[in-house]
Amino acid sequence: MKIFKFGGASVKDVKGVKNIVKVLEQVGYNDILIVLSAMGKMTNAFEKIADAYFYKKESLTSSVEEVRTYHYQILAALFKDENHEIFSELEKLFVQLTSFMIQNKIRDFNFVYDQIVSLAELISTKIVSHYLNEVGIENTWIDVRDCIKTNDEYREAKVNWKETEKAITTKIKPQNLYITQGFIAKNSKGNTTTLGREGSDYSASIFANSLNADSLTIWKDVKGVLNADPRYFSATQLLQQISYTEAIELAFYGASVIHPKTLQPLQTKEIPLYVKSFVNPENEGTTVTRGVNLLPEIPCFIVKKNQILLSISSLDFSFIVEQNISEIFELLHNFDMKVSLIQNSAISFSVCMDDKFNQFESLYNTLTSKFKIEYYKGVSLYTIRHFNSKAIKEIEYNSKILLKQSTKETIQMVVQ
Repeated sequence: MKIFKFGGASVKDVKGVKNIVKVLEQVGYNDILIVLSAMGKMTNAFEKIADAYFYKKESLTSSVEEVRTYHYQILAALFKDENHEIFSELEKLFVQLTSFMIQNKIRDFNFVYDQIVSLAELISTKIVSHYLNEVGIENTWIDVRDCIKTNDEYREAKVNWKETEKAITTKIKPQNLYITQGFIAKNSKGNTTTLGREGSDYSASIFANSLNADSLTIWKDVKGVLNADPRYFSATQLLQQISYTEAIELAFYGASVIHPKTLQPLQTKEIPLYVKSFVNPENEGTTVTRGVNLLPEIPCFIVKKNQILLSISSLDFSFIVEQNISEIFELLHNFDMKVSLIQNSAISFSVCMDDKFNQFESLYNTLTSKFKIEYYKGVSLYTIRHFNSKAIKEIEYNSKILLKQSTKETIQMVVQ
């Protein structure tokens, strides 16, 4: 089989849903499994519902109505028959959402998040699956939670590969077209889990690995893997080919086109990854395979916004030694900090990190009892792979550099 993954940008509106039909008609859809994300920015919208459920009850009704209206407007444009079964299926999902919020007694935010936000993927795949059937592209809708099995770590679940492969190979048969969800899974208790933000690419690679797929194609709103994010850099170039190793390096440093966990399941079985444009599906895009050189060989820029630079030193100006570093890392782990860069000297230890779970204040209060702390919020971390002097000057121009660190192939700068 071949695995296709379409992200939220590809199905953000009626035009996007109809464009998937054009892509499939152009490239073929026999023996294909499609992994589909939530529509547009609906993951964000469902996150607002989860947040309102816990902290802003006064806005809960309006937050639910926002996502309901968004999806029903798309339904009304795609399905002229108001009695089409998709309308009742969608309503069942919203009833499920309401029932959960009324009946739930568990006050763990991460658990609640997974139960609520997962509905965005279920809704998008229901709509697309029914629309494809409506226009003559027969397909089978699959609940991914019956396929991908995980542990109980809500919002960052770890895959049980043995159970997952068994479930996938049992349910997925060749010579068919399947539609399923990205990002979500199920644990042994039968509760919904999620694989981490932007985890749909990872879901697709799990299917590719378990099915020994011929390839995985990620369909994007860009030409392929670019050497920089066009949202932040004006002049970008397409990388025609890169190796698994290079792609893993780029993903590790934060390149947004490929999810960091996506590549390992593909590399294990040497399954090619193609990153292509759903706007121009006939274009070659980027190919990721084993042992190829970067083509073209140019600097690659990665930026992470809204980071925190934290500098830690001892209260008595003594050395920062292994015991201190071990204690600091344990705290970073306990407070769910996503570390992007580390630098240490004799008397200080600096770390650039992402406070994705909003726990920095608690971490800060814990650290100040034992260490001297300085920090900068809202900084940007720039990483340049295969850097040269021109590339470095481009970042340094009119910027205040708070920290710089380089190796043979990579330089990183924290910029205020």
